[in-house]
Amino acid sequence: MRKVLRRFQTLPIRSRLAMLVAAAVAFAVAAVSVTCWFIVQGKLYDQVDNQLANANIRLSQDELTVLLASCPKTADESTNSMRPRDYYAQVVKADGSVCVFGDSVGVMKTTAQDKKMAADPELRVRVFRDSTATNGQDVRVRTTPLLVGFGPDTQAFPGVALMVGVSLKETQKTLNDLALVLLLVSGVGVLGAGAAGLAVARAGLRPVDKLTEAVEHVARTEDLGIRIPVEDDAEDEVARLSRSFNSMTSSLASSRDLQQQLIADAGHELRTPLTSLRTNIELLTRSEETGRPLPPADRKALLASVKAQMTELAALIGDLQELSRSAGQRGERVQVISLEDTVEAALRRARLRGPELTITADLHPWYVRAEPSALERAIVNILDNAVKFSPEGGTIEVELGSGILTVRDHGPGIPAEELPHVFDRFWRSPSARALPGSGLGLSIVARTVEQAGGEVTLARAEGGGTVATVRLPGAPTPPPEAP
Repeated sequence: MRKVLRRFQTLPIRSRLAMLVAAAVAFAVAAVSVTCWFIVQGKLYDQVDNQLANANIRLSQDELTVLLASCPKTADESTNSMRPRDYYAQVVKADGSVCVFGDSVGVMKTTAQDKKMAADPELRVRVFRDSTATNGQDVRVRTTPLLVGFGPDTQAFPGVALMVGVSLKETQKTLNDLALVLLLVSGVGVLGAGAAGLAVARAGLRPVDKLTEAVEHVARTEDLGIRIPVEDDAEDEVARLSRSFNSMTSSLASSRDLQQQLIADAGHELRTPLTSLRTNIELLTRSEETGRPLPPADRKALLASVKAQMTELAALIGDLQELSRSAGQRGERVQVISLEDTVEAALRRARLRGPELTITADLHPWYVRAEPSALERAIVNILDNAVKFSPEGGTIEVELGSGILTVRDHGPGIPAEELPHVFDRFWRSPSARALPGSGLGLSIVARTVEQAGGEVTLARAEGGGTVATVRLPGAPTPPPEAP
């Protein structure tokens, strides 16, 4: 059985569906056919029993005397003229001896029930049963007490029972013909169900075939632009699978495009510091090889430039690593943290980078669920931008209340046409291209805030400058499960 099941599981899905449909139909047809056959058999046997019940055979006292006197020989036909023709007819005594009517079709076998009926005629019951005759025919038998006399003088004769039977040949032939018809109809039905099941399986799995072809095409050509057509109103499992596949390929295509764009942008951004670094190192090397040392001031400037370029490369590589981290890696370190403490830590770093600036802070408790280091870095990036674009001796205003953090500077502000691009990777305002930075800071801010369930916006502030607004969901008090 296990081998059969294992072999069945290796078949194609359409073949298994066709076989299952055929098996289900076969079971249903078999159940209906068997039920139909037994119902018809019951009806036919009821007709035979009614026929036997209507075969009333009564003898006069003289006719019975003649019949019994001839036992075990058969009586003349004249002695039982009241018996219908084409019947089996006989009487059985309590001792089991049989007296057969002269024109009986044959002799029927007796049972203990027949002898009991003959011994006790007061039973006054009719017994119907199947039996066989001495000529091998199957017969339906009715056994009753033998009635003698007519009209009011009718009485049961003691010690004798009457057995009347009729052949079941025609009934059995009808049942056999019916069984053959049902068998043929069932066979045709099963074959038709199998063919219909195969056709339905092919039609139902046609979208799966298209999906398989699409997957094989993607695996063979890496073409993520392929789409499987799906009707808008289709809500079945295959339609949902097709939509999921289309969504997956769209996401993969978008991810690949972003990856290629990131690589191209990173290559472009790396080219400038690498070129500058290479030029400075070549100058230092050439001065050593030619034996003509550079003036101390020039040498010091070159070394400072090399250090600055190396610092810029390190920052750029760090930003790229941050952007390349997967959501799963970030989610493992998410915890409930105090946004107030995080902002204070970022403010300490910002004050070190802009000692000439005045940074005011109005902070209120607020707890959020985020990755501590990533959120602090995002806030530091926002403050760095404010420090970078603030005029010397300017003021930066930081406020935190009800989950809304605002950072406002009094710099030149961002032109309205540049606001839609501030969170794009490697995008830098033309006025900021001469300043240090990789162009990834605000991209990291936007992604970190979104992963924490919040949103970040940049806008021009009234009276000049820029205001950055960060909204994060949370609560003023830590939840009970928070450490």
